[in-house]
Amino acid sequence: MTDIQRCEVRPGRLVEWTLHPATVEAATGSPDDSRPPAYVQEAHVRTARAVRQAGLSVPSWLGTAFDIPGEVDLDVLQQALCAWTLRHETLRSGFRWVGDDMRRFTLEADAVTLHREDIGDFADAAMLAQYLQERFDVVADALTWPNFIYTAVVRGDCTSVYMAFDHSNVDAYSIQRITAELHELYAAGLEGRPVETTPVASYVDFCAAERTKADQLDDAHAVVARWREFIAACGGKLPSFPVDLGLDPAGPLPAQRLMRDMLVDDAEAAAFEAYCRPYGGSVIGVLAATGLVVRELSGQEVYRTIVPFHTRVPSRWSDSLGWYVGGAPIEIPVAQARDFTDALRMVRAALRENRALARTPIPRVLHLLGSDFRPTSPDLYSIVSFVDARGVPGSERWQALKAYGLVRVSYGDQVCAWITRLHEGLQFAGRYPHTDVAYKNMRLYAERLREIIVSVARGDRS
Repeated sequence: MTDIQRCEVRPGRLVEWTLHPATVEAATGSPDDSRPPAYVQEAHVRTARAVRQAGLSVPSWLGTAFDIPGEVDLDVLQQALCAWTLRHETLRSGFRWVGDDMRRFTLEADAVTLHREDIGDFADAAMLAQYLQERFDVVADALTWPNFIYTAVVRGDCTSVYMAFDHSNVDAYSIQRITAELHELYAAGLEGRPVETTPVASYVDFCAAERTKADQLDDAHAVVARWREFIAACGGKLPSFPVDLGLDPAGPLPAQRLMRDMLVDDAEAAAFEAYCRPYGGSVIGVLAATGLVVRELSGQEVYRTIVPFHTRVPSRWSDSLGWYVGGAPIEIPVAQARDFTDALRMVRAALRENRALARTPIPRVLHLLGSDFRPTSPDLYSIVSFVDARGVPGSERWQALKAYGLVRVSYGDQVCAWITRLHEGLQFAGRYPHTDVAYKNMRLYAERLREIIVSVARGDRS
């Protein structure tokens, strides 16, 4: 995970693909789709609208970057991009406002075509990266449709592909799969052979099914009661990252910055995983270590956070492009932890008790609670996310192909930290409010996290 400035953008001739104007025109007259938005989609779009109405544009797209070695055939690449787009129904589905209601529309596959445009040559990498960011901000926007764009920077020896999507269409797992999928489609196109693919389940169908299930809950349900207790323990709010971020409560929404680093190499990551495995693996270890660091930096006796988990259950959703993420609230009494192993046990117990809560969309719970969680920030709460990406097809080639997951860093008063297990080790990336205090404490957090992981890997678990 990184941003567009740190993904090895190099000069070349820029080409872009968007949906054809005829496709966009077809969408304006398309009927409503009875399948509703997912709760997370609706919350995302409504938050973007509220923040925009307050006078601030907060880009929040996700994307991917990767190389195609050798001289590219742009016609074949376009065919691959089009075939990939048609596999995923969410990319031809959008929302329109009818009063204050969000209504879905979905185009038929035969109405969707791509339009290619040659933008021109860029000799300066920094100027190209800035152009891409600004272009993605406009096109991959939560309040417009279409809300995604594909680009390629063409050179004689290789071509770099950069793709951006509004978050309503994708999650981290979605963008991690794109590199291998498009490489296979492109290779098949060059060789003139069909691609053996099974139909991909539709995220639009998942949205409808999840919402139907969530709507069966009422404010007396045990899930809602657990969230009510958790939010009360957080002082009536959803949890922020529990270290001083140097924020002015009365000030404007601050700009953010990105911090990125490799925490440890593969050998140390493997040793850390081996020790944590009896307790549930590295995700438990990272949360336990975070709880201990939070206790050290802020004096917090209880570490409260919302742990993101994918909701791609059953497995038929595994290959589907979409935002399949829920959150489980946990409370870790870190003041009682005598050592790292104690913290591991506490996290394991908390997740065993609460992980199932991630299947219920948080926006639905907040609605049932009747609490005033007015969206004044693009992030309702801070997260520490762990993903083991080694099982993603093609991930062993990411370094050679300069493959990255891209996150837009713009404005926000929360912290989003991503720890990713790669074949090369554990990577840390985080976006945080741009204050001196936040930078200092986030740097301390990353350094202490590294120290704990290394100490555990080397046999010191105190």
